[in-house]
Amino acid sequence: MTPQAPGTPSKDGLPDWLDPVVHVVETVEPLQLSRFLPPRNGAGRQSAVLILFGEGRRGPELLLMERASSLRSHAGQPAFPGGALDPEDGDPTADGPLRAALREAEEETGLDPSGVQIFGVLPRLYIPVSRFVVTPVLGWWREPSPVGVVDPNETARVFTVPVADLTDPANRATTVHPSGHRGPAFLVESTLVWGFTAGVIDRLLHYAGWERPWDEDRQVPLDRWS
Repeated sequence: MTPQAPGTPSKDGLPDWLDPVVHVVETVEPLQLSRFLPPRNGAGRQSAVLILFGEGRRGPELLLMERASSLRSHAGQPAFPGGALDPEDGDPTADGPLRAALREAEEETGLDPSGVQIFGVLPRLYIPVSRFVVTPVLGWWREPSPVGVVDPNETARVFTVPVADLTDPANRATTVHPSGHRGPAFLVESTLVWGFTAGVIDRLLHYAGWERPWDEDRQVPLDRWS
């Protein structure tokens, strides 16, 4: 599938409630988002995810999907739409990640990329377990389109999560991996959002000033297959 031209990121016409997120895009430093940054030697597979903000019946919301349990990497995990850059996406240091984020989102959720306004890009991050170098691309769902599972071999479920649920202290917890790694998590939409996705959401909520005090001692253990 030929990726659509993403255009230049634009902040024009965004709703006022996105102003704090725009400020994060303009000011956040890589280590404020994660301690896992891309290797200095350039190793790792270039990829991108689409962090898509929309406005639903309960106000601001985020688009997420649940990866199919049969996938090799991050099977069964809730995630942002996204994936590895293809050669036709173009330069990974220019607009390649923007093209990849929109292309993957269309392939995984069926959304119409023409209704998405990209307004920013966060610093590249790293997922050590899969060796992905990830560029988070932020978008405003200016013209929402129907979404759902396109290929069950890739996607198990597509859903939106109100930001109000993500900031609700009752829905927050800390995951404890068998390796001992601890990280933020969200119990929303009948699922546990954890790992890379939860980490990025956690930092966005924090630096946007949307975070509410929550019990970081509330733990959710992850089984050895996570």
